Amino acid sequence: MDLEPSWTAIPNPGGTLFAPNATTPWLGRDEELAKVEIGILATVLVLATGSNLAVLLTLGQPGRKRSRMHLFVLHLALTDLGVALFQVLPQLLWDITYRFQGPDLLCRAVKYLQVLSMFASTYMLLAMTVDRYLAVCHPLRSLQQPSQSTYPLIAAPWLLAAILSLPQVFIFSLREVIQGTGVLDCWADFRFSWGPRAYITWTTLAIFVLPVAILTACYSLICHEICKNLKVKTQAGRVEAGGWRTWDKPSPSAPAAAKRGLPSRVSSISTISRAKIRTVKMTFIIVLAYIACWAPFFSVQMWSVWDEDAPDEGKYVVYSGW
Repeated sequence: MDLEPSWTAIPNPGGTLFAPNATTPWLGRDEELAKVEIGILATVLVLATGSNLAVLLTLGQPGRKRSRMHLFVLHLALTDLGVALFQVLPQLLWDITYRFQGPDLLCRAVKYLQVLSMFASTYMLLAMTVDRYLAVCHPLRSLQQPSQSTYPLIAAPWLLAAILSLPQVFIFSLREVIQGTGVLDCWADFRFSWGPRAYITWTTLAIFVLPVAILTACYSLICHEICKNLKVKTQAGRVEAGGWRTWDKPSPSAPAAAKRGLPSRVSSISTISRAKIRTVKMTFIIVLAYIACWAPFFSVQMWSVWDEDAPDEGKYVVYSGW
């Protein structure tokens, strides 16, 4: 899904590391490969823009009552639309022109928005999972403070994305491909040889490793809570069935069941509804898709900067946001 070209940093005579656009020779590129990339990017752009706009139009209808889950899905669609417009679209235009066409300010702005949309999309998915964890494992808290607990979770990904994307403004700039040629491109500039390795490692941790670890922990707790709840429901059903068989006589085990905290027909606040389980399943599928799409990319990125025997064009791969 994520078809990002490699950014290979090479040392110039002055010792500065640069990262060019596309996996191509310095003075040219494979035009046939470029056509394939352009076709794939155009397809991804159309699909991503259309599907996310459809979600936004459906959930954003005036007067429509939105649940907590609807709010998260709406903002997740908004961040994914940002990925389409600020990552895929600029990269598509860039592949068409080969070299970046625009001033230095535009170069830095594009790089900032590319990573901002990616951070926002990742952390919004993380916030949605945390919300499902709170709804399943701590239902009383989410019921007592519905709005207070929802809006901070939605605002946090946007704020974190805006802050964590700031290094892009200082790393990337419009500069000469090779000094003295006059050919300009939007490249990364690392003053130290360990710069690309530190940058790739940081982005991998912040965008993939840590979020996946938190997602795994949340879903482990959610699955544990659901299994425990199903066990409690089964026990409660047996107790109630025994009570009904005694007609008007109260079941001797009923008080004991109440003491053990088993749910009754009158109060079911501790039970997990089918609707919650459906939303958990939906979020889980989204998370699996996220991991499946990003795992190969970040694996190659880490391999390219940590393995000295990695292919020459990928020895120093610098992540650019797409």
